[in-house]
Amino acid sequence: MMSHHSDSTAGTFTAKSNAFKLGVSLNVIFIVIEAIAGFSASSLALLADAGHNLSDVLGLLISWFALWLSQKQPTKNKTYGYKSSSILAALANAVILLIAIGGIAAEAIQRFASPQPIAGWTVIIVAAIGVIINGVTAWLFLMDQKDDLNIRGAFLHMAADAGVSVGVVIAGFVSLLTSWQWLDPAVSLLIAIVILIGTWDLLRQSINLALNAVPSGVDTDKIKQIILTDPTVLSIHDLHVWGMSTTEVAMTVHIVRTNLADNNAFIAKMNHALNDDFHICHLTVQVELGKCSPELTDSSV
Repeated sequence: MMSHHSDSTAGTFTAKSNAFKLGVSLNVIFIVIEAIAGFSASSLALLADAGHNLSDVLGLLISWFALWLSQKQPTKNKTYGYKSSSILAALANAVILLIAIGGIAAEAIQRFASPQPIAGWTVIIVAAIGVIINGVTAWLFLMDQKDDLNIRGAFLHMAADAGVSVGVVIAGFVSLLTSWQWLDPAVSLLIAIVILIGTWDLLRQSINLALNAVPSGVDTDKIKQIILTDPTVLSIHDLHVWGMSTTEVAMTVHIVRTNLADNNAFIAKMNHALNDDFHICHLTVQVELGKCSPELTDSSV
């Protein structure tokens, strides 16, 4: 039996941590600006949005804390360390986003019933600042969110807020020129639907990872094909693939071979192939000696 494991580099962790640090700082500053503007303009909408943005900062802090936890070394009782905390963070952020979507939708429906004019240039200017701050914060997570579900949760929070702010700016300018008070809730509902589409996938993937399901993008049939291409492999069984975290994939498998003389070279080859194709960073292989007989030619999971 042989096991291979590779950790994220310190440089990658520092870059991600700095992105969270800057993102949280920018959004705290924006909350202060929104609260001051809300009190100055007596705008309940701005004060409510400041509270909503506070929940987004909470989402960022959850993701940041999980990123920090994932770097802690394994212990006697936690042999994988705290890597799965990133999965819990992604799940928590998906739930927070769904609650925020519900709040946006409820407010929009209420405004359809009782239309409220947008409070002039103050709201438009603050919303425009929100577009910049939330857009910059989302950009900080743009690249990493493709490969890390935890980072994707943070990205969706910021992208959602940027989208809401864009809607407020557009609706504000149109409202200054027309009497279309229905435009603001209509844009809010449209944005809520767009956020829901992205959040649903985040929720689905995070639940799958929490249940130790095969991570998205990993094809177990192709894994079996890669292993069975070696002429010394008779069959495989007890193949298990799961996410150790939102970025690391683990796999265990029993392989029946006709020859055990070159096990180290064989496992190294399997590790290289599976890491290249599926980013499996923690591979554990148990090799068993078998005879070439018909009952051993079938592979099973």
